[in-house]
Amino acid sequence: MTREKLVKFGVENIVCKGETERIVTVFSLDYIAHAGDKTYKGHDFLHRWTKQMLASIDNIKAIKIQILAKDENTLTWQRTLTGVHKKALRGIPASNQKATWTEMVVSRFENGKIAEEWLVSELAAALLLKQPKKR
Repeated sequence: MTREKLVKFGVENIVCKGETERIVTVFSLDYIAHAGDKTYKGHDFLHRWTKQMLASIDNIKAIKIQILAKDENTLTWQRTLTGVHKKALRGIPASNQKATWTEMVVSRFENGKIAEEWLVSELAAALLLKQPKKR
């Protein structure tokens, strides 16, 4: 599977459908994710993250996956996702409204799998904007 197809396969099957058994197909055992000043490691993190996302955001769909740049072992890409915020997520109360957000990702590959990623997400801002106005 090409790197581009692997990324799309991961988003569609793991993020959108919650098929966590496919994590081993897409990500290396030593996977590392960088998000802001935090670093996360391994398949256990991916299982927890997927479970948390799908428990909080219903009916996640990828409405756009765009490869922006690539070289020998990295892809820089963007995904736009949508879903209904049904349960609190990281302290943000459920709004029961549809949210759409974009994420920028740089994925580094080793042996045909994603080994390391750098991620910037608009998810928190998108969920906060859906909160009811306080009067």
